[in-house]
Amino acid sequence: MSTETHSAEPAADDATRDSTRTDDAVSASPRTGDVDTRARVTLLEAENRRLREEYARAKRSSYRKTAFALVVVGCVAVGGGILFEPVREVLIVLGATGLFGGILTYYLTPGQFVAADIGERIYSTYARNASAIATELGVQDDRLYVPVEGERVQLYLPAHTSNDQDVPRDVPTPLSMPFVLEEQRRGVTFTPNGLLLLEEFERGLRGDLGSHPQTIATQLSDGVVEQLELASSADPDVDAADGRVTVAISGAAITSLDRFDHPIPSFLATGFAAGLERPVRVEVRAGGERSDWLVTLRFRSE
Repeated sequence: MSTETHSAEPAADDATRDSTRTDDAVSASPRTGDVDTRARVTLLEAENRRLREEYARAKRSSYRKTAFALVVVGCVAVGGGILFEPVREVLIVLGATGLFGGILTYYLTPGQFVAADIGERIYSTYARNASAIATELGVQDDRLYVPVEGERVQLYLPAHTSNDQDVPRDVPTPLSMPFVLEEQRRGVTFTPNGLLLLEEFERGLRGDLGSHPQTIATQLSDGVVEQLELASSADPDVDAADGRVTVAISGAAITSLDRFDHPIPSFLATGFAAGLERPVRVEVRAGGERSDWLVTLRFRSE
């Protein structure tokens, strides 16, 4: 009897240990899955960082190759000017221009680049939130960019609007932020996306922003393509007498220009409101065969 009792106790202990191991394995399995998930996330983050760095390096390399090519052309032109006396003056000027452009391009190469998809995600969040606010407040889908003191330009969405395409005469100024509570002029106001873009554009602009529709249209369209690089082409059609400017946009870096306060229409409308010192109404529609989008700006002509 004593022998059987003694042998049963180790068996029970073994069973208990096996049960404990099983429980530990079960409880450890989710932790193992969490570790694997965290490891994958870490690897993806590292890969994203590597790709961003590679993209920045590629862009810097492109700028520097351009700078090198300009310097080579400049040196060849200067050398040709020394050898060929009849065209010396022209070649020396060409060479100096090439050398200057190469040095300028090399030292002004941007240190950081923001991928277009990152800008798309940032803008999309803003557009969804602001559009939801406007919808909840029941304001119209009428986008009026209004020049004001202090803020310079504000985006005003009225609660009531006329049926015609003209700019309303009773736009309240100054606009209160963020709600306009005057009777018959109720609405909501936002700081437009294009305001800071306009300020950045003006820092690189030769001279001041124009005050005539044709001049402003040319300046802003060039800014969209050349300076801000928001699109591959922007072709303005100006009818100053009718108070209308239509800009054909193709190759936009951030697509779907008909969304709330999109950077390209916002920049154009903000620039016109600031230059003309008059409210500007924006309409965006698909461009058809000749362009991707048509951005129409309307204002009261003189």
